[in-house]
Amino acid sequence: MASPAWSGAAATFIGNGLARFAFVPLFPAMVAAGWVDGTGAGLLGATALAGYLPGVLMGQFLARRLGTARVLDLAVLLLVIGFLACCWNGGLWWLLPWRGLAGVAGGWIMAVAPPAAQLDLPPERRAMAAGMVIAGVAGGILAGALAMPWLLTWGPGPAWIGLGVIAACLWLVARRSAPRSVLPALAGGRGWSPLLTAYLLSSIGMVAPMVYLSDLIARGHGLGVGAGAYAWAMFGAGGLVGALLSGRVASAIGSARAVMGWLMVQVGGLALLCMPWHALAWPGAAMAGFAGVGVTAVLLVLLRERYGPDAAALWARGTAGYAVGQAVGAFVLAGLFGLTRESHLAVFAVGLLFSASAALMMRRAMHP
Repeated sequence: MASPAWSGAAATFIGNGLARFAFVPLFPAMVAAGWVDGTGAGLLGATALAGYLPGVLMGQFLARRLGTARVLDLAVLLLVIGFLACCWNGGLWWLLPWRGLAGVAGGWIMAVAPPAAQLDLPPERRAMAAGMVIAGVAGGILAGALAMPWLLTWGPGPAWIGLGVIAACLWLVARRSAPRSVLPALAGGRGWSPLLTAYLLSSIGMVAPMVYLSDLIARGHGLGVGAGAYAWAMFGAGGLVGALLSGRVASAIGSARAVMGWLMVQVGGLALLCMPWHALAWPGAAMAGFAGVGVTAVLLVLLRERYGPDAAALWARGTAGYAVGQAVGAFVLAGLFGLTRESHLAVFAVGLLFSASAALMMRRAMHP
């Protein structure tokens, strides 16, 4: 029988890797095809990130009422419907609610799948499960980025249909081993941690690459839509390595040092993406992915080590905080992008500033 961790990874592959982040290589293609302008595409990305917030807040509540497996089924169904709805060029106002729905359903999955997959397994396998489920996000990013140049040969509409078909087929295979543990209520326990404040700041720092990376390469550096998709593939590959290495590195050097290391890689990646030379954007993309996806896995290990039984509640609140940071950051950067006449340097400089602030905050939280 397949592991609940495999099914959880498939859920995050669909709900986060594809539904939220396959839009990144679609961004410049939709602008080039005249579906939206650069500011409108930025708003679509921001709307998906904003929808993530109510999704993570509702996810565990729904899982306790309907059952974990049913919530995951419902989330994937809504995502497939959203993919198919986006295949029609109905303009910005048609696309906005469907991208918001993608964020909501992705939030359900991220709030439910990682802790439920861990609870379905014995304690000695839970660290592995956490890394595997988070790696699903990076796997979806990588798969979406590699598929996108081929899908886009038919245009943005068929590309959206292709994503829907991939999501539906994968979940039909994976849902048989979906995690079924009942998640505990979040009442009581520690309400917040300075570690989560640093995580929130890092989420704002990651908005720039998570929305504008492909557009930076395709239009900012003038390398075209295909190159933009491959840059996003570099981000996904980095994220996959970061998530899969998280458990081993945390065990080898300690989870606190691992979290600091991941945040410093994030700072380095954003710094490279601010540079005017496109050759530096490729390692910058990989470093941003390594840190942006992997930091979630190492932070989950650190919370469990430091706070024990309170870790699940802190994880839910930290995920919500991450969503708040990304939603606010995305709308601010969309406005900044328009005000600066689509300056990529402006949005990535803001990302660098918040990434550095996250590293400083994490250092202070560990050495008060």
